[in-house]
Amino acid sequence: MVEDLKQARSHYEQGDWVAAVDLWSGTDPAAMCADDLHGAGLAAYLLGRREAAIDFHQSAYTRYRDAGVAAGAVRCSFHLALIFGSGGEHALESGWTARAQRLLEDLDDDALEHGYVALLHMYRHLGSDDLQAASAAATRATRAARRHRDPDLLALGLSCAGRLAIYAGRVAEGLALLDEAMAGAAAHEVTPVVFGHVYCTAIEGCQEIAELGRVAEWTSALHRWCLAQPGLVAFTGQCSVHRGQLMRVHGAWREALAEFADAIERYRLADSLAAVGVAECERGDLLRQRGEFDAAEMAYQRSGEHGYDPQPGLALLWLARGSDEAAVAAVRRLVTEAAGPAAECRLLPAAVDVLVAAGAIDEAGAVATRLEALAAQVGTETLRAFAALASGTVELAAGEAAGALRHLRRSRRLWARARRPYEDGRVRAVTARALIAVGDAESARRELDAACTIFRELGATPALEEAERLLRPAGYPAGLTGREVEVLRLVAAGRTNSQVAGDLVLSEKTVTRHLSNIFAKLEVGSRTAAAAYAFEHHLV
Repeated sequence: MVEDLKQARSHYEQGDWVAAVDLWSGTDPAAMCADDLHGAGLAAYLLGRREAAIDFHQSAYTRYRDAGVAAGAVRCSFHLALIFGSGGEHALESGWTARAQRLLEDLDDDALEHGYVALLHMYRHLGSDDLQAASAAATRATRAARRHRDPDLLALGLSCAGRLAIYAGRVAEGLALLDEAMAGAAAHEVTPVVFGHVYCTAIEGCQEIAELGRVAEWTSALHRWCLAQPGLVAFTGQCSVHRGQLMRVHGAWREALAEFADAIERYRLADSLAAVGVAECERGDLLRQRGEFDAAEMAYQRSGEHGYDPQPGLALLWLARGSDEAAVAAVRRLVTEAAGPAAECRLLPAAVDVLVAAGAIDEAGAVATRLEALAAQVGTETLRAFAALASGTVELAAGEAAGALRHLRRSRRLWARARRPYEDGRVRAVTARALIAVGDAESARRELDAACTIFRELGATPALEEAERLLRPAGYPAGLTGREVEVLRLVAAGRTNSQVAGDLVLSEKTVTRHLSNIFAKLEVGSRTAAAAYAFEHHLV
């Protein structure tokens, strides 16, 4: 038994957690010291053996407590609180946080363990949306780590403080803190459990504000680390989600769906069911873009069942299915509730799409202005591209096609640099509509041809069908002719009869006759109502 324990410790130090846990699991717990039990708990957690990790940590806690080793008992309480918190068992998380807090009474006021308990309080404050208290707790943890030169606590504290700074709108400061945390992790100064937590915290923080450069770099490093760890289960689910997100962004949609499915399976193996909601929402977003609406709705439903809000993707699904009122009501609520860069980055681009499609142009303009301000604050190219696309879409819907083109050209340049084909296709399609509105039909056709090629290669069926509708010369609603649609598009763009006549090389009398026919077919009595019809039926 003594030899087995020595061998288990050696395996653990060498990173062979499978061999270490197998030996520890076959040993009588009464013969194991507190340090062995604690190490076995950490190794079992990395292997996704959640129940075994809990048993080992609880046994280690009891052994440390009975021996009067308060510092060791605090560390076990810390890891148990993290395990229960990640599993959505918040009552047990709170209980172990309270135990850790009580143990501090047996330690000096300046003991390092005060920093670890501060982190547990940070998670509690975060759960109650008290960001100010959470930030203060993260700062206390970081200061304790610096005083005691503890790399694990420092990396954890910096990554949490960085993410909280981003939530508070201090984006540059937050990214700097994340960079510092990642420097220590990348230099392998931290233990494996902390390495995984820090990488995932930093990647998710950057993902929320569309800082995809760091996301790509750090996801690649996390993936390499996961592959190098024999038997690793913990953090592999998160790694698959992040890889899937990047695949989706860069147009590898089939691979992304496979990666999300893999993430869900890995979360289940690790018994991290609360995290399944994120992966299901990502699947839902991609299935919606592919036009698989029933499958997308089921994915969003599963996401909600696991405690993750699938908005704004669900509102976009309702819009795609013709439930405009439900979609608008949802985004109006979400726009009111959204606070801080992370929430706004996720919501505002979709809110503009929903409001424009529903004809709420003034509201969409206000949201687009808010998005432009957010893009200036956050500074990422992705967000600036979304903001430019939103502004161009709103100006086009408001009848300012020429002004819209200026924003759309800027968005196109940014998407090209970011290598995001779906968004590139989207901006090309909106640009084509603006070109049609100003009478440049040939340039519009070229943009639509390019957009259709992109959407066809991606499998983005709804976007492809919408672009193809603009290319078709006939089959317009309400019995409109192709020439009448050309006149209607220019009217919707705010052109006068005289300007329409000049653009189409017609007489004003002919334009007036076309407009009279359009009003009769659409059963409307004004240019404004006719323009609204054009936008509602995707003729512009």
